[in-house]
Amino acid sequence: MRRGLFCASVLVFTSPVTMRRHSFTLLSLGWILPIICPSAGLSDNPTAQDGLCQKTSVVILGAGVAGITAAQALSNQSIHDFIIVERNDYIGGRVAHTNFGFQPDGTPYTVELGANWVQGLGSEGGPENPIWTLAKRYNITNHFSNYSDILTYNETGVMDYTDLLDEFEDAYSIAEQTAGVYLTDNLQDTTMRVGMSVAGWKPKKNMAAQAVEWWELDWETAQNPDSSAFVFGIAGFNSTFYQFSDENNFVFDERGFNAFIIGEASTFLRQNDSRLLLNTEVKNVTYSSDEVIIHNADGTCISASYACTTFSLGVLQNDVVSFNPPLPTWKRTAIESFHMGTYTKIFFQFNETFWDPDTQFFLYADPVQRGYFPVWQSLSTPGFLPGSNIIFVTVVGEESYRIEQQSDEETQAEAMAVLRQMFPEKNIPDPIAFMYPRWSLEPWAHGSYSDWATGVTLEMHQNLRANVDRLWFAGEAYSAEYFGFLQGAWFEGRDVGSRIAGLLGKECTNEDVNGNSVGACGPMKRYQVLHGTTREEEYDIANGWSASSFLTFGF
Repeated sequence: MRRGLFCASVLVFTSPVTMRRHSFTLLSLGWILPIICPSAGLSDNPTAQDGLCQKTSVVILGAGVAGITAAQALSNQSIHDFIIVERNDYIGGRVAHTNFGFQPDGTPYTVELGANWVQGLGSEGGPENPIWTLAKRYNITNHFSNYSDILTYNETGVMDYTDLLDEFEDAYSIAEQTAGVYLTDNLQDTTMRVGMSVAGWKPKKNMAAQAVEWWELDWETAQNPDSSAFVFGIAGFNSTFYQFSDENNFVFDERGFNAFIIGEASTFLRQNDSRLLLNTEVKNVTYSSDEVIIHNADGTCISASYACTTFSLGVLQNDVVSFNPPLPTWKRTAIESFHMGTYTKIFFQFNETFWDPDTQFFLYADPVQRGYFPVWQSLSTPGFLPGSNIIFVTVVGEESYRIEQQSDEETQAEAMAVLRQMFPEKNIPDPIAFMYPRWSLEPWAHGSYSDWATGVTLEMHQNLRANVDRLWFAGEAYSAEYFGFLQGAWFEGRDVGSRIAGLLGKECTNEDVNGNSVGACGPMKRYQVLHGTTREEEYDIANGWSASSFLTFGF
């Protein structure tokens, strides 16, 4: 087993994002993360082969936002007997960065391969997004993303269709009112496509309108509107941007966005803390009503009274870790019912900024294919990294999966062809630096972040959240209000950490915004039986059902 170490620089931190849920991505190349020291070996840990396991009160699987926040909640209740197990060699999970390109002095830039925005900051006199609070505490370098600062293009070059942005927003205003009625009157949810169509937005074969729709919806959810939930999609959006604020700030800190997570971890983890196990891959989780045993790929094991897994939804859906006994049907059904979206940022550095250096965003409408290299974002813009000559384009979903299967050279050629269509008057050279992740192929993530699928109810999502015996779950996907957002991971980690603290005899401090703590502590509610809306007797001729579906004459 490997034991993770903090560098001293981690412990000296003393200084204290438009309505987009931007992605979490990971470069398949090596990491350059100077904040974390190399791991040291552990030679004295018992192994499963010995018939012994290292013992602790709580084991936390994953050192991302949820895992670190859960551990912090335990520490705040004077529970220090816990172990954090992390497959990677750094703290932060899907909040990750790497070096890219070169500055004039030859040193590399830092770009975020994971979460890139603080979304919904906070309003005077109102609540503040905890991620914004932490970004300020650790002086994370960021700048306001102005989504009105946009130019539009098609295959012929500049083509002004910004009027379609206003048309979409008008329809969305109608749709969100309808979604509110659906939620309060307990009406059946539908797809975002249906909700927007009823509100009057029907892009059909208008490829400019399709690009605008991608900008407004797909870029947010990493899914197309035909598969994303209408009511819960809008409700989740409102939870952040109406509760906190409609501001979104883009992060480009040279330390990496995860500096705030490392900073928080350093408030309760000592230097060389044996409770942080980096480079440790979990293979099996055995659980019961009495304990949880974690079996690692290196043969070591950990026995705990409680476990909190912060595995991504994609990891659970792809059976990366086995569970013994298998998770119950109600839990597996909930896991398989949600989307794990993939969101891919493709970075370019050129020897010059040939695009408008004063514009943040460039939207491209392909004449044939929806979502084909659609949104380009300049970092070579005042307030960000001026003079860097860096621009990146984002694709999601099926396009992400498609380019993951081809070489960098093929993807670069495709994207460059788009750029040369957008700027036909320019003699655009090949980039001097280029990279993109293959995010859904990362075995510890299998995607970027979650999206609420059509037809999934709040009760089914609660089954996704709910503990199974002494095995608990936390992360962005488990947040009903903030799924897909960093603050979702923060809130869920805090919630589970506090619940486990209460079960260990300490104070559970959970409550809602009104101070209500009913249902906020102890084991979570679960729904082992979920009923539909149609009774058996309603399958009749009056509803167009003329014969029983259980007839067997032709069998």
